[in-house]
Amino acid sequence: MSELQEKLKLLPENPGVYIMLDKDGVVIYVGKARVLKNRVRQYFHSSAKPEKVTAMVENIADFYYIITQTEIDALALENNLIKKYKPKYNILLKDDKTYPYIKVCTKEEFPRVCVTRKIKKDGKYFGPFMGGVRCGDLIDVISSVYNLRTCQTAISSKPKKPCLAYHLHRCPAPCAHLCDKDEYAERVKKAVAFLDGNYEEAENILKEKMLRFAENEEFELAMEYRKKLQMLSKLKLKRITSLNRALNADIIALKTNYLYSSINVLVTRSGIMQGGSNYALEDCSLTETDALTAFIIQFYSTHELPEEIIVQDFCEKELLENYFKERYDKKVEIIRAKLGAKRQLLDMAEKNAEEYLTKSIDKIKHKNDMTKNACVRLQEILKLKKYPKRMECYDISNISGVDKVGSMVVFIDGEADKKSYRRFKIKTVEGANDYASHQEMMRRRLAKLNSNEAERFPKPDLIIVDGGKGQLSAVKEIFDEYHIDDIELISLAEREEEVFTLFSLESIRIDRRDYALKMLQRIRDEAHRFAITYFRSLHSKRTLASVLQEIEGVGNKKQKALMEKFGTIDKIMNATEEELCLVEGIGAELAKKIKSYFKENL
Repeated sequence: MSELQEKLKLLPENPGVYIMLDKDGVVIYVGKARVLKNRVRQYFHSSAKPEKVTAMVENIADFYYIITQTEIDALALENNLIKKYKPKYNILLKDDKTYPYIKVCTKEEFPRVCVTRKIKKDGKYFGPFMGGVRCGDLIDVISSVYNLRTCQTAISSKPKKPCLAYHLHRCPAPCAHLCDKDEYAERVKKAVAFLDGNYEEAENILKEKMLRFAENEEFELAMEYRKKLQMLSKLKLKRITSLNRALNADIIALKTNYLYSSINVLVTRSGIMQGGSNYALEDCSLTETDALTAFIIQFYSTHELPEEIIVQDFCEKELLENYFKERYDKKVEIIRAKLGAKRQLLDMAEKNAEEYLTKSIDKIKHKNDMTKNACVRLQEILKLKKYPKRMECYDISNISGVDKVGSMVVFIDGEADKKSYRRFKIKTVEGANDYASHQEMMRRRLAKLNSNEAERFPKPDLIIVDGGKGQLSAVKEIFDEYHIDDIELISLAEREEEVFTLFSLESIRIDRRDYALKMLQRIRDEAHRFAITYFRSLHSKRTLASVLQEIEGVGNKKQKALMEKFGTIDKIMNATEEELCLVEGIGAELAKKIKSYFKENL
């Protein structure tokens, strides 16, 4: 600790980010500070601290810091480093689920409407829709009432043949040059007003159509329009009468018992409550202020920013407002609600967060047993040199040596990190040689450790091979070839669930009820699933290509176009001649020839 005390004396009075390391040099915490000297020293004072903070401080073996120009820069850097290192004691927003939005593609000449989960600066977005009303139902109303197009068909100088949507009066067919641009723009304007919450015009049109169909005794169609009207009624019921109809705000509240924390997010758009979500924060060593601020930064890296964020009074208002302005060039008002309807919304969020915390503690503890605690247990059972924070598992898939592929799946702290998954097409191995395939895959993986791709492929703590002693020995040869002695290596044989290591001739049998074995089974099964999925994809495309080659007039370019459009041979077989004609380079005559071929040969 004396070396740490000397480093503490040298801390600057600048804003910046500090990075805490354990005895193995692993990053366990990243924090930001307005004044580094004051903030970092607080951890080592003898004053009383929450249990989680005390546990973290006991594990700090070293630290370093990065000076930034402003606290806003520190906030941005902190967020990037948390994503990079996934430190044990930081907030890690694991539930990165994004909700659907309706997008009006206003940058297109004839804007279309579609459902998306990604927010870009290429149109006008409405949502998020968090339950109760489906985006597809709203788009169906827009098509029925305002006749906006929903397809991705490119509109060019050459008119196309109108599709079914035109004949059903759900699209004015701008692709066929049957719609005036100004007239279409007026339709878009009305649809945008509808999505903003002005439902009256749409309701009147739907009622009129429903009554007309009923009078004509077209009762099924009348029922369809009645369902649309019922859906709009649901939307109207979600409107909070005491709120301004222009209110676009997220309400965020945190509750903690100082071991675990939970956050509730409520979403209102145009004065309508869209829904809410709960988030559990595990192993959080932050103060309430820092925890809420860190959550907000991570949350809005994948979600749309509203005009207002209503929060509790301990949130860092000015810092967040400046951060959003500088980072996203958007003015967001952070409101610490004290009175009125906004305070009532915050109370609602606080009650939801408190209830979720009460009900989810056992769930969080069970999850910890299945993940981080299972990693600790695995380290003990296998006598690993260090905690296996990053584990990689490898598997091979093929049929009779054809279309050989390999998979690499990654688990961090016992949880799947799907963004880090990689797949390999085996290139140098002849036939069904599992050992050689593992060797090729491992050679390609280890080659990245000291390359310019090392940051994208961090060094794992533990590598798991699907198989027995033979696969383990084959991979060990590649370890020796690359002089690897700081990565643990084991294999897991599926039949008896035996674990083989490099330090024992005998396998290790882990109790089938042990969470450590269950975690190994999860990562092995995930590697198997990922390899099989890739194999099937390659195999089906190869089969598809070999069939298409037999059709006269379908060359490589047209084969590729058909594959991109339909993906599988079944879909091409079931496509109509009209659908085949939508593929670039496929005319009516060739489409007829393709249909005839499948009819005669398959």
